[in-house]
Amino acid sequence: MRIHKGDTVQVLSGKHRGRRGVVMKAMPKAGKVVVEGANMAKRHSKPRGATMQGGIIDKDMPLPVSSVAIVCAACGPSRIGLRVDEQGRKIRVCKKCGADL
Repeated sequence: MRIHKGDTVQVLSGKHRGRRGVVMKAMPKAGKVVVEGANMAKRHSKPRGATMQGGIIDKDMPLPVSSVAIVCAACGPSRIGLRVDEQGRKIRVCKKCGADL
């Protein structure tokens, strides 16, 4: 999975199509990402103990990684390619303009 925590992505499908946000959590084994502000769900929580208050809270739910695209600073939403530098490390690059991500 080439999308990591902290990347800015744009949602490509679903009811939140077009929304941009930062990846808060990446789940490579499940093939999902949690994007800030996208795919929100209402969860009813029971009060736990003296400090936690109960009620309806908004929770960010996971999205399939195939329904988001990384946002390149130069050209907008794009796919991710890989190149190997001189030290043998893999570097993610934008498929549209070739800039490092």
